[in-house]
Amino acid sequence: MIVEERMAAFINSLDPGNAPELEELEAEARRMQVPVIRRELQSLLKTLLALQKPGRILEVGTAIGFSALFMSEYAGPKARITTIENYEKRIPMAQENFRRLGKQEQIQLLAGDAREILPGLSESYDFVFMDAAKGQYIHFLPEVLRLLKSGGLLVSDNVLQEGRILDSRFAVERRDRTIHSRMREYLYELKHHPQLTTSILPLGDGVTVSVKK
Repeated sequence: MIVEERMAAFINSLDPGNAPELEELEAEARRMQVPVIRRELQSLLKTLLALQKPGRILEVGTAIGFSALFMSEYAGPKARITTIENYEKRIPMAQENFRRLGKQEQIQLLAGDAREILPGLSESYDFVFMDAAKGQYIHFLPEVLRLLKSGGLLVSDNVLQEGRILDSRFAVERRDRTIHSRMREYLYELKHHPQLTTSILPLGDGVTVSVKK
């Protein structure tokens, strides 16, 4: 963990939790060993969604749909969410979860590679949540910025790689070096991009919050 475990446990213990159906879905995901957004990030997202009240949300990386359903709960019934997923086995699971929780009209799932789907989107978004293949964030960024409104928020999860982002690339296992170098490149780009103001937070597995100028 990036934050000391006892501190994270204490902070999470104060969280009032979510609606029963979201709690049940999160428990299901953990039983299936499907990663879902951590409690620390859930708390941050609740706050950001309450502050911004986005009407249009774009998510890159659906998994089984927990985070899209979570955002629909806290952004409110008028928010519309577009979410992209490339892993074929999880797409029907996400669609079933949207149906089961009565959100199939509020959440649109686009199946396929985000690098192919994003250039075809034309609507602008108030809020973008990036939670897909970590080595692809840097490739998604130009299209995400094109779609993000001025004043909009880009939130990117899992950016500090359990703290391994601090290691030299030569200390990282060979199979992980590409992701390691691309994530460092992504973080540098977020902090130096002329259109963005970005904060990197050691929360959960690391998260960035960027505002488009």
